[in-house]
Amino acid sequence: MSKLIGIVGYKNSGKTTLVARLARALLGRGYRVAVVKHTHHPIDLPGKDTAVLREAAGQVALLSPTGAAIFWEETKSLQEITRYLDAQVVLVEGLKAEHIPKIACLRGRPDDRELLDEWVIAVVGPTEWISEVNVPHYDREDIEALAALVEVTVTFGSDRHR
Repeated sequence: MSKLIGIVGYKNSGKTTLVARLARALLGRGYRVAVVKHTHHPIDLPGKDTAVLREAAGQVALLSPTGAAIFWEETKSLQEITRYLDAQVVLVEGLKAEHIPKIACLRGRPDDRELLDEWVIAVVGPTEWISEVNVPHYDREDIEALAALVEVTVTFGSDRHR
C-alpha cells in the first residue's frame, strides 16, 4: 500500500515545483513515486476526441507509445485513485482537507494560517504571518532534507496522527 504525503498551499505558493523536486529526490533514493494533482480546472478539452468519447461512454482509456491514461466521468476519491498507482510514495498536490501528513507551502500572507492543521508535518516559505509554528520549517531549496523527512514519515509514520 502506498504512503501518502500532501503538499498543500494556495495558488503560486510553489507546490508543483516542490512536488517535482521531491519526486526526483525520492526516486533517487530508490522509491517508486507517483503524484496525484488536484485541480479545479477541466481535465479534458471540449471537442477533442477524448471529451467526445467521455460524453458518449463515461470512461475512456488512452494508450500511446509514451504512456497511458484513464478518464472517468464521475469523480474519484484519493483512496480510489491511489489503488491504480504502482508506488511506494504518493505525493498529493492539493486536497488540503485530506487527513494525511502534509507539507505546507507558505506565501507569507495572512491566509497561510489556514493551512496549518494537525496533519502538517513541516512548512516551507515565509512564516511572518504565523505567530507560532509547531512543526519544522525548511528552506524551499533544501530538497534533500525534505526528502529525508518524507522518507522518515512514510517509513515510520508520524506519531502525531496515530
